[in-house]
Amino acid sequence: MQNPEFVNIYDEVFETIKELKGDVIETHIQRLKELDKLIPPSAMFFCITNTTKRSFEFVSKNFSYATGLDRKKMEDEGMTYWWSRYHPDEANIWLKVLSELMEFTLDEIPFEDRKRVSYIWNYSIKNSKDKYLNVTQHTTPMYFDDEGKPVIGLAHYSVTGSGDRIPMKSTALILNANDEYETIYYKNYSQHLLENKYSHRERDILRLLSLGHSTSEIAKKLFISEHTVHTHRKNILAKTDCQNITELVAKCIRDGLL
Repeated sequence: MQNPEFVNIYDEVFETIKELKGDVIETHIQRLKELDKLIPPSAMFFCITNTTKRSFEFVSKNFSYATGLDRKKMEDEGMTYWWSRYHPDEANIWLKVLSELMEFTLDEIPFEDRKRVSYIWNYSIKNSKDKYLNVTQHTTPMYFDDEGKPVIGLAHYSVTGSGDRIPMKSTALILNANDEYETIYYKNYSQHLLENKYSHRERDILRLLSLGHSTSEIAKKLFISEHTVHTHRKNILAKTDCQNITELVAKCIRDGLL
């Protein structure tokens, strides 16, 4: 994973300015350090990513709890160390994920809207016991260069444990006026699950259903009618051959959709 070709491709995706003012990052780091003291041990951790230096400006304490890996090594060696833990079958796919998300952002999202967009993708990481863990990364850009490329990001990682690797996917969501995320991009990279049979709207409704929201609540959050929500629910159940929402949510979690 640490080969020069991999690093060169990454740099092409995030080619941007190389110098940033220290206070851009430091303010966020101090706030996160205060927050980190209050968070109990869990399989979730967060980092501040710096694409210009391929570094992690901050790594929360739960990194070691979730992965068994050395937090200081992660901070000192940065993304090169993290990449060295990737599953070898997923490295090139992951680069494709980043490249296509960047292309979508620059081509399809107006500059003024990019601060409201978050990105989600997943991959496998080898832990301290040489077992691969499924990791879902949720990154929200905090600072952009003059061309609108994300430079500094807040990344939240959820480690779901070892076992079968889940299909690699990428998603872009935008925050609407109700502070609810709506899907604007989705792609599944699995060779075993090539069909993307759900629309962006159906994915949003699935996600909100899994969180326990009612039809009326979902309608308000997404600025659509209750009738539209009901129609989407009916269509989703038909596509999955599920008999009810509980069965549907369980199936989507097993398939790695939620």
